[in-house]
Amino acid sequence: QVQLVESGGGLVQAGGSLRLSCAVSGRTFIPYTMGWFRQAPGKEREFVAAISWSRGTTYYADSLKGRLTISRDMATNTVYLQMNSLKPEDTAVYYCAVDDYSGPYIRSRYRANEYDYWGQGTQVTVSS
Repeated sequence: QVQLVESGGGLVQAGGSLRLSCAVSGRTFIPYTMGWFRQAPGKEREFVAAISWSRGTTYYADSLKGRLTISRDMATNTVYLQMNSLKPEDTAVYYCAVDDYSGPYIRSRYRANEYDYWGQGTQVTVSS
């Protein structure tokens, strides 16, 4: 049973930073992809970033590139999302997810329906 637990969300002022964490358990070592998505009230779930667990290659949503860094700690089975220069429009519930894809084309891993396991989400609120 794969479990993902996000943490690190909260309330921050515009221009501030947050680092989200996602701890993965119950997963034996099989190359896969980790992704971050977000969902604001009344909007569809939106791709944020992805990382190949074995290769470390990354992919970001164009609109967010430059403000985010996705990384992983293989020793602790944790994936991180560092978010800088936050804006009120970044307010959303942020989810991490596991995709069983292990190939090299990380740029293809932006569809939420291709991810197999999801965390419960962590709220990020950015005040103006």
